Amino acid sequence: MQNPVREPVTAWVALGANLGDARQAVLQAFEALGMLPGTRLTARSRLYRSAPHQAQGPDFVNAVAQLDTCLSAPDLLDALQALEIKAGRERPYVNAPRTLDLDLILYGQSRIDSSRLQVPHPRWRDRAFVLLPLADVSPEAVNAQDRVRVADQPIDVLPEDSP
Repeated sequence: MQNPVREPVTAWVALGANLGDARQAVLQAFEALGMLPGTRLTARSRLYRSAPHQAQGPDFVNAVAQLDTCLSAPDLLDALQALEIKAGRERPYVNAPRTLDLDLILYGQSRIDSSRLQVPHPRWRDRAFVLLPLADVSPEAVNAQDRVRVADQPIDVLPEDSP
């Protein structure tokens, strides 16, 4: 940990997977996020199924986690990428199918624009698979215009007992 934050910051992380047991990968990622140093999982969305958006492969299982973390945004990004690798994530090409994808969507009120990290995530308002789960945990973050923008993207809530 290079740049610890003194007071916890609320951060939102989008979770997705479409290889292997995608549902289980997302559920395990929720647990792993809550065990990161200086981090507490404060809310999690329902699980959603969505068709790949600007990608290929099987349908995704998606969700959003809300965290309170003392990790800086770059340190949180490092931790997210380590969890992806632990879950078998490979990056053979852009938007390849994945065992686990963890994107830092929002980090408090911060605006970060570096070669490594952009917060808010530059495309979060254009993706139903981020907006609908985010609305589960933080309804005030998603407005009516956001919902209209993604209305044509197929997405469904997964039943809790679904595979």
